[in-house]
Amino acid sequence: MPQMLIDYYKAIEDSSTRMLEAARAKDLETVMRYEGVCAVLIEQLRFRSREEELRPEERSEKARIMQRILRNDAEIRHLTEPWLGHLEELMDGKPRTLH
Repeated sequence: MPQMLIDYYKAIEDSSTRMLEAARAKDLETVMRYEGVCAVLIEQLRFRSREEELRPEERSEKARIMQRILRNDAEIRHLTEPWLGHLEELMDGKPRTLH
């Protein structure tokens, strides 16, 4: 059965939620895996949205989904920022200094 456009938003939200759960568990590998899943889904959504529009009742659902995705993203960034800073230190070969 072909997916409807709203289903892509729901799948992105689900992956975003799973990414947040992994970030809370300090599982960077899983965070990165779901980040990849989200990227693929977003690309599929972009392609599909050229051919299909959301129905009026789906537009309000999309807005609620997008708000949850944005909240998840903000918390994921907050949780992963220290890991990314540490990774940057390792790649640069020197500790970061705070200013």
